[in-house]
Amino acid sequence: MGSKAFLPFFSFTLFLLLLPLLFQAVLAHSKHGNPSPFEFLQHLQGCHKGDKVKDIHKLKKYLENFGYLSYDQNKTHANDDDFDEFLESAIKTYQLNYHLKATGKLDAKTVSKMMSPRCAVPDIINGTTGMRSGKKSHSKSVHSVSHYTFFPGEPKWPASKFRLTYAFLPGTRADAISPVARAFQTWAANTHFRFRRTRDYVNADIVISFESFDHGDGSPFDGPDGTLAHAFAPTDGRFHYDADENWSVNVTPGAYHLETVALHEIGHLLGLHHSSVEGAIMYPSIMAGASKGLHADDIQGIKALYN
Repeated sequence: MGSKAFLPFFSFTLFLLLLPLLFQAVLAHSKHGNPSPFEFLQHLQGCHKGDKVKDIHKLKKYLENFGYLSYDQNKTHANDDDFDEFLESAIKTYQLNYHLKATGKLDAKTVSKMMSPRCAVPDIINGTTGMRSGKKSHSKSVHSVSHYTFFPGEPKWPASKFRLTYAFLPGTRADAISPVARAFQTWAANTHFRFRRTRDYVNADIVISFESFDHGDGSPFDGPDGTLAHAFAPTDGRFHYDADENWSVNVTPGAYHLETVALHEIGHLLGLHHSSVEGAIMYPSIMAGASKGLHADDIQGIKALYN
Protein backbone atom coordinates (compact mmCIF):
# COMPACT_ATOMS: atom_id res chain seq x y z
CA MET A 1 0.00 0.00 0.00
CA GLY A 2 2.86 2.32 0.93
CA SER A 3 4.70 1.64 -2.35
CA LYS A 4 1.59 2.57 -4.39
CA ALA A 5 1.35 5.89 -2.57
CA PHE A 6 5.04 6.49 -3.17
CA LEU A 7 4.77 6.23 -7.01
CA PRO A 8 2.65 9.38 -7.58
CA PHE A 9 4.91 11.31 -5.17
CA PHE A 10 8.06 10.09 -6.99
CA SER A 11 6.58 10.98 -10.39
CA PHE A 12 5.65 14.48 -9.26
CA THR A 13 9.11 15.03 -7.73
CA LEU A 14 10.79 13.85 -10.95
CA PHE A 15 8.59 16.23 -12.95
CA LEU A 16 9.64 19.17 -10.75
CA LEU A 17 13.32 18.24 -11.22
CA LEU A 18 12.98 18.01 -15.00
CA LEU A 19 10.85 21.13 -15.40
CA PRO A 20 13.81 23.60 -15.50
CA LEU A 21 15.55 21.44 -18.13
CA LEU A 22 12.42 21.32 -20.25
CA PHE A 23 12.02 25.08 -19.94
CA GLN A 24 15.65 25.64 -21.00
CA ALA A 25 15.12 23.36 -24.01
CA VAL A 26 12.15 25.43 -25.13
CA LEU A 27 14.16 28.64 -24.76
CA ALA A 28 17.08 27.13 -26.66
CA HIS A 29 14.81 26.36 -29.60
CA SER A 30 14.25 30.07 -30.01
CA LYS A 31 14.17 33.03 -27.71
CA HIS A 32 10.97 34.08 -29.50
CA GLY A 33 9.25 30.68 -29.26
CA ASN A 34 9.54 30.10 -33.01
CA PRO A 35 12.38 28.69 -35.11
CA SER A 36 14.45 31.01 -37.26
CA PRO A 37 13.13 31.24 -40.83
CA PHE A 38 16.58 30.00 -41.90
CA GLU A 39 16.57 26.97 -39.58
CA PHE A 40 15.50 24.59 -42.39
CA LEU A 41 19.04 24.90 -43.79
CA GLN A 42 20.44 22.75 -40.98
CA HIS A 43 19.05 19.46 -42.24
CA LEU A 44 20.10 20.27 -45.83
CA GLN A 45 23.79 20.32 -44.92
CA GLY A 46 25.74 17.98 -47.18
CA CYS A 47 23.29 18.19 -50.08
CA HIS A 48 24.70 18.40 -53.61
CA LYS A 49 23.66 18.17 -57.24
CA GLY A 50 21.50 15.14 -57.97
CA ASP A 51 19.95 14.98 -54.48
CA LYS A 52 16.22 15.19 -53.83
CA VAL A 53 15.62 16.21 -50.23
CA LYS A 54 12.65 17.74 -48.43
CA ASP A 55 12.89 21.55 -48.20
CA ILE A 56 15.33 22.06 -51.06
CA HIS A 57 12.55 24.22 -52.54
CA LYS A 58 12.99 26.49 -49.49
CA LEU A 59 16.70 26.78 -50.30
CA LYS A 60 15.77 27.79 -53.85
CA LYS A 61 13.43 30.45 -52.46
CA TYR A 62 16.18 31.71 -50.13
CA LEU A 63 18.62 32.09 -53.02
CA GLU A 64 15.94 33.67 -55.19
CA ASN A 65 15.17 36.24 -52.48
CA PHE A 66 18.80 37.35 -52.36
CA GLY A 67 19.26 37.44 -56.13
CA TYR A 68 21.24 34.28 -56.76
CA LEU A 69 18.66 32.15 -58.54
CA SER A 70 15.84 32.58 -61.04
CA TYR A 71 13.57 30.01 -62.64
CA ASP A 72 11.84 32.45 -64.97
CA GLN A 73 11.81 29.92 -67.78
CA ASN A 74 10.60 26.98 -65.70
CA LYS A 75 8.61 27.78 -62.58
CA THR A 76 8.04 24.07 -61.89
CA HIS A 77 11.63 23.57 -60.79
CA ALA A 78 11.41 26.56 -58.45
CA ASN A 79 8.97 24.62 -56.27
CA ASP A 80 10.44 21.11 -56.38
CA ASP A 81 13.06 19.52 -54.13
CA ASP A 82 15.52 18.60 -56.89
CA PHE A 83 19.10 19.80 -56.45
CA ASP A 84 19.71 20.68 -60.10
CA GLU A 85 22.56 22.39 -61.95
CA PHE A 86 20.91 25.82 -61.60
CA LEU A 87 20.91 25.47 -57.82
CA GLU A 88 24.51 24.27 -57.85
CA SER A 89 25.55 27.29 -59.91
CA ALA A 90 23.68 29.66 -57.57
CA ILE A 91 25.42 28.18 -54.52
CA LYS A 92 28.82 28.57 -56.21
CA THR A 93 28.09 32.25 -56.82
CA TYR A 94 27.03 32.66 -53.18
CA GLN A 95 30.21 30.93 -52.02
CA LEU A 96 32.38 33.19 -54.19
CA ASN A 97 30.67 36.30 -52.82
CA TYR A 98 31.34 35.20 -49.24
CA HIS A 99 34.90 33.98 -49.86
CA LEU A 100 33.97 30.34 -49.36
CA LYS A 101 35.29 27.40 -51.39
CA ALA A 102 33.11 27.32 -54.51
CA THR A 103 32.06 23.67 -54.48
CA GLY A 104 28.38 24.13 -55.28
CA LYS A 105 27.69 21.80 -52.34
CA LEU A 106 25.86 22.80 -49.18
CA ASP A 107 28.84 22.29 -46.86
CA ALA A 108 28.94 23.26 -43.18
CA LYS A 109 30.56 26.68 -43.71
CA THR A 110 28.05 27.61 -46.39
CA VAL A 111 25.10 26.56 -44.23
CA SER A 112 26.49 28.52 -41.27
CA LYS A 113 26.85 31.65 -43.40
CA MET A 114 23.38 31.28 -44.94
CA MET A 115 21.81 30.94 -41.49
CA SER A 116 23.27 34.25 -40.29
CA PRO A 117 20.69 37.02 -39.67
CA ARG A 118 21.07 39.58 -42.43
CA CYS A 119 19.90 42.61 -44.36
CA ALA A 120 16.93 41.89 -46.60
CA VAL A 121 18.41 43.77 -49.58
CA PRO A 122 19.48 41.18 -52.21
CA ASP A 123 23.19 40.66 -52.84
CA ILE A 124 22.53 40.48 -56.58
CA ILE A 125 20.15 42.89 -58.31
CA ASN A 126 19.16 42.42 -61.95
CA GLY A 127 21.94 39.86 -62.34
CA THR A 128 24.64 42.28 -61.17
CA THR A 129 26.99 41.53 -58.27
CA GLY A 130 30.27 43.16 -57.39
CA MET A 131 30.80 41.68 -53.93
CA ARG A 132 33.73 39.51 -54.96
CA SER A 133 35.39 41.83 -57.50
CA GLY A 134 38.11 43.82 -55.77
CA LYS A 135 38.89 47.40 -56.77
CA LYS A 136 42.38 48.80 -56.36
CA SER A 137 42.65 51.91 -54.23
CA HIS A 138 43.59 55.12 -56.08
CA SER A 139 45.50 56.40 -53.07
CA LYS A 140 49.22 56.93 -53.71
CA SER A 141 50.09 56.14 -50.13
CA VAL A 142 47.85 53.13 -49.60
CA HIS A 143 47.90 50.02 -51.75
CA SER A 144 44.72 48.14 -50.89
CA VAL A 145 41.85 46.33 -52.53
CA SER A 146 38.30 47.49 -51.80
CA HIS A 147 35.11 45.46 -52.09
CA TYR A 148 32.41 48.11 -51.79
CA THR A 149 29.69 48.00 -54.45
CA PHE A 150 26.94 50.25 -55.75
CA PHE A 151 23.39 49.57 -56.88
CA PRO A 152 22.96 48.89 -60.63
CA GLY A 153 23.16 52.21 -62.49
CA GLU A 154 24.90 53.79 -59.48
CA PRO A 155 21.89 55.82 -58.23
CA LYS A 156 22.83 58.65 -55.86
CA TRP A 157 21.49 61.90 -54.48
CA PRO A 158 22.02 64.87 -56.82
CA ALA A 159 24.93 67.17 -56.02
CA SER A 160 22.53 69.91 -54.92
CA LYS A 161 20.80 67.57 -52.45
CA PHE A 162 23.36 67.14 -49.68
CA ARG A 163 21.11 68.36 -46.85
CA LEU A 164 18.71 65.52 -46.18
CA THR A 165 15.81 65.45 -43.75
CA TYR A 166 14.69 62.29 -41.97
CA ALA A 167 11.55 61.47 -40.01
CA PHE A 168 10.03 58.58 -38.06
CA LEU A 169 6.55 57.32 -38.77
CA PRO A 170 4.09 57.81 -35.89
CA GLY A 171 4.24 54.90 -33.48
CA THR A 172 7.96 54.27 -33.94
CA ARG A 173 9.47 52.94 -30.72
CA ALA A 174 11.00 55.80 -28.76
CA ASP A 175 14.25 54.02 -27.91
CA ALA A 176 15.17 53.85 -31.63
CA ILE A 177 15.32 57.64 -32.09
CA SER A 178 18.73 58.28 -30.53
CA PRO A 179 20.55 55.26 -32.07
CA VAL A 180 19.34 56.23 -35.56
CA ALA A 181 20.35 59.87 -34.96
CA ARG A 182 23.84 58.72 -33.93
CA ALA A 183 24.10 56.62 -37.09
CA PHE A 184 23.23 59.65 -39.23
CA GLN A 185 25.86 61.69 -37.34
CA THR A 186 28.49 59.05 -38.09
CA TRP A 187 27.75 59.16 -41.81
CA ALA A 188 27.71 62.98 -41.72
CA ALA A 189 31.19 62.97 -40.15
CA ASN A 190 32.53 60.91 -43.05
CA THR A 191 30.68 62.41 -46.02
CA HIS A 192 29.53 65.75 -47.40
CA PHE A 193 25.96 64.98 -46.28
CA ARG A 194 24.13 66.79 -43.48
CA PHE A 195 21.07 65.27 -41.86
CA ARG A 196 18.29 66.97 -39.94
CA ARG A 197 15.36 65.35 -38.17
CA THR A 198 11.90 66.63 -39.00
CA ARG A 199 8.43 65.63 -37.83
CA ASP A 200 7.05 66.10 -41.33
CA TYR A 201 7.23 62.45 -42.39
CA VAL A 202 5.17 63.13 -45.52
CA ASN A 203 7.80 65.41 -47.06
CA ALA A 204 10.98 64.09 -45.43
CA ASP A 205 13.72 62.76 -47.71
CA ILE A 206 14.14 59.67 -45.52
CA VAL A 207 11.42 57.93 -43.49
CA ILE A 208 12.16 55.30 -40.82
CA SER A 209 9.64 52.82 -39.45
CA PHE A 210 9.22 49.37 -37.90
CA GLU A 211 7.26 46.89 -40.02
CA SER A 212 6.17 43.23 -39.87
CA PHE A 213 5.98 40.54 -42.54
CA ASP A 214 4.25 41.81 -45.70
CA HIS A 215 4.13 45.59 -45.26
CA GLY A 216 3.35 46.65 -48.81
CA ASP A 217 6.76 47.46 -50.30
CA GLY A 218 7.33 44.19 -52.16
CA SER A 219 9.94 42.98 -49.65
CA PRO A 220 8.18 41.23 -46.75
CA PHE A 221 9.99 40.42 -43.53
CA ASP A 222 10.10 36.85 -42.23
CA GLY A 223 9.82 37.00 -38.45
CA PRO A 224 12.56 36.79 -35.80
CA ASP A 225 16.21 36.05 -36.65
CA GLY A 226 15.97 36.06 -40.45
CA THR A 227 16.06 39.32 -42.36
CA LEU A 228 16.52 42.23 -39.95
CA ALA A 229 15.92 45.40 -41.98
CA HIS A 230 16.07 46.90 -45.45
CA ALA A 231 16.36 50.25 -47.16
CA PHE A 232 16.05 51.46 -50.73
CA ALA A 233 18.57 53.04 -53.08
CA PRO A 234 18.54 56.81 -53.70
CA THR A 235 16.35 58.66 -53.90
CA ASP A 236 13.60 56.42 -52.52
CA GLY A 237 14.33 57.15 -48.85
CA ARG A 238 12.48 54.29 -47.13
CA PHE A 239 14.19 52.48 -44.23
CA HIS A 240 12.36 49.66 -42.44
CA TYR A 241 13.36 47.69 -39.35
CA ASP A 242 11.72 44.29 -38.82
CA ALA A 243 9.47 44.95 -35.82
CA ASP A 244 9.53 41.28 -34.79
CA GLU A 245 13.23 41.23 -33.93
CA ASN A 246 14.63 41.68 -30.44
CA TRP A 247 16.19 45.16 -30.68
CA SER A 248 18.42 46.93 -28.18
CA VAL A 249 19.94 50.39 -27.73
CA ASN A 250 23.09 48.99 -26.13
CA VAL A 251 25.07 45.95 -27.22
CA THR A 252 23.11 43.14 -25.55
CA PRO A 253 23.46 39.36 -25.94
CA GLY A 254 20.58 37.94 -27.94
CA ALA A 255 19.46 41.34 -29.30
CA TYR A 256 20.23 43.28 -32.46
CA HIS A 257 21.96 46.63 -32.11
CA LEU A 258 19.74 49.42 -33.43
CA GLU A 259 22.59 51.79 -34.25
CA THR A 260 24.70 49.21 -36.12
CA VAL A 261 21.78 48.14 -38.31
CA ALA A 262 20.93 51.81 -38.93
CA LEU A 263 24.51 52.46 -40.11
CA HIS A 264 24.15 49.65 -42.65
CA GLU A 265 20.75 50.73 -43.94
CA ILE A 266 21.74 54.41 -44.19
CA GLY A 267 24.61 53.20 -46.37
CA HIS A 268 21.97 51.80 -48.74
CA LEU A 269 20.00 55.06 -48.59
CA LEU A 270 23.13 56.90 -49.73
CA GLY A 271 23.80 54.47 -52.59
CA LEU A 272 26.14 51.80 -51.25
CA HIS A 273 25.27 48.18 -51.93
CA HIS A 274 26.80 45.18 -50.12
CA SER A 275 30.50 44.57 -49.46
CA SER A 276 32.29 41.23 -49.13
CA VAL A 277 34.59 42.70 -46.45
CA GLU A 278 33.36 41.11 -43.23
CA GLY A 279 34.48 44.06 -41.11
CA ALA A 280 32.63 46.59 -43.29
CA ILE A 281 29.30 48.00 -42.14
CA MET A 282 27.96 47.14 -45.62
CA TYR A 283 28.66 43.43 -45.11
CA PRO A 284 25.19 41.82 -45.43
CA SER A 285 24.95 40.00 -42.08
CA ILE A 286 25.22 40.95 -38.41
CA MET A 287 24.85 38.67 -35.42
CA ALA A 288 22.82 39.35 -32.30
CA GLY A 289 24.91 40.95 -29.58
CA ALA A 290 27.37 42.48 -32.05
CA SER A 291 28.14 46.04 -33.08
CA LYS A 292 30.16 47.71 -35.84
CA GLY A 293 31.25 51.11 -37.02
CA LEU A 294 32.25 52.39 -40.43
CA HIS A 295 35.18 50.58 -42.08
CA ALA A 296 37.73 52.01 -44.52
CA ASP A 297 35.94 50.03 -47.26
CA ASP A 298 32.68 51.86 -46.53
CA ILE A 299 34.32 55.27 -46.53
CA GLN A 300 36.23 54.56 -49.74
CA GLY A 301 32.99 53.42 -51.33
CA ILE A 302 30.94 56.48 -50.46
CA LYS A 303 33.77 58.81 -51.56
CA ALA A 304 34.10 56.95 -54.85
CA LEU A 305 30.36 57.21 -55.49
CA TYR A 306 30.25 60.95 -54.80
CA ASN A 307 33.79 61.74 -56.00
